[in-house]
Amino acid sequence: MSIATAEFGTSGPEAGARSEDYLWTLNFGPQHPATHTTLRIVLKLDGERVVDAMPEMGYLHSGFEKLGEHLTFNQYVTVTDRMNYISPMANNVAWHHAVEALLGIELTPRCASIRTIIAELARISDHLLSNGAVGLDTGAFTFFLYAFYQREVIYDIFETLCGARFTNSYTRVGGVSQDFTPLVIEKIRGFLKTFPKTLDDMERLLTRNRIFVDRTKGVGVLTKEEAINRGATGPVARASGVTRDLRKDEPYLAYGDFDFQICCASAGDCYARYLIRMQEMRESLKIVAQAIENLPAGPVNVGIDQRTALPTKQQVYTTIEGTISHFELSMSNRGFEVPHEESYAAIEAPNGELGFYIVGDGGETAYRARCRPPSLLHFALFPHLIRGHTLSDVVAVLGSLNIIAAELDR
Repeated sequence: MSIATAEFGTSGPEAGARSEDYLWTLNFGPQHPATHTTLRIVLKLDGERVVDAMPEMGYLHSGFEKLGEHLTFNQYVTVTDRMNYISPMANNVAWHHAVEALLGIELTPRCASIRTIIAELARISDHLLSNGAVGLDTGAFTFFLYAFYQREVIYDIFETLCGARFTNSYTRVGGVSQDFTPLVIEKIRGFLKTFPKTLDDMERLLTRNRIFVDRTKGVGVLTKEEAINRGATGPVARASGVTRDLRKDEPYLAYGDFDFQICCASAGDCYARYLIRMQEMRESLKIVAQAIENLPAGPVNVGIDQRTALPTKQQVYTTIEGTISHFELSMSNRGFEVPHEESYAAIEAPNGELGFYIVGDGGETAYRARCRPPSLLHFALFPHLIRGHTLSDVVAVLGSLNIIAAELDR
């Protein structure tokens, strides 16, 4: 529940005598419908004008990082699902990308392409929710329905792929839990054919809508210099003219094999962030189309002789090597050897740079595991972006940043 209290800006006998010195404290969240999740922001208001804002970073606290030091490298993937529950597939990819950097594992070409496809589908899903929620918060309910229907189509693809719609837990050290089937490929191709028309309809609904444009244009402006200095990444930074994208600047998986553009704008406001996400969905479609039509043959996991990837059921049931490998990785305390080293690896997640810092000590779990989530840095931007705007602008700015509360967890 939001609770407002009065505070006086000055002390002494004349305190509160002038209206400009009379401020209100308003709790925006944690259960406000426009926060979309458990967020809490303490606003200082002068009438309808926001004087200051104090985001509470650790309001939703689950100890996600500490869990990474107690679960094995394969078990922890279930926790990454819950960090950003809007695009969990991208989190799965980010975690095991960092683990494989620590272990020095090189993926098979088929696995790299599969991970690229699911990461881009997760990006589309995330952008659909982000822009759909901004539309809903500013009065565009029909736009929201268009966006969420397409998210259901992507959920259907993921369910066919791994049996889970929401928290997928799909990747594994050195590979993935399931290979693409002909049905999965067919559904992805069907999505590639139908989604562009829906995207066109969505743009016609909102991009030139007078109410939406008035609510977002010139609101929450972040300059290029500020974006760099404050650590912004992803669509938030690219909307301010920062031409950085890890898929191009530090290619990983199979991104170096595909032709796509980095979407940038210069306005740096809520409207620009909306436009960037709309255009990025089109670029993601291009990547998925290229990857699915040029999907390499071969295995999706590194060989069991490396003692890192889980063997297939066929290998477990028919070979002694597969049985031994399954026992060591799943049932014994031996697992695989982790070097006494540290590494940091990151991917271009839907909201920006998502990285994991891992320290190995030879055990089956990380000695230290830390996360660099984009929402943490973007939520810290909020006070800077909202000062001087009105209370109604809070939902537009917050929605354009697409803050996921579980990513704020330390």
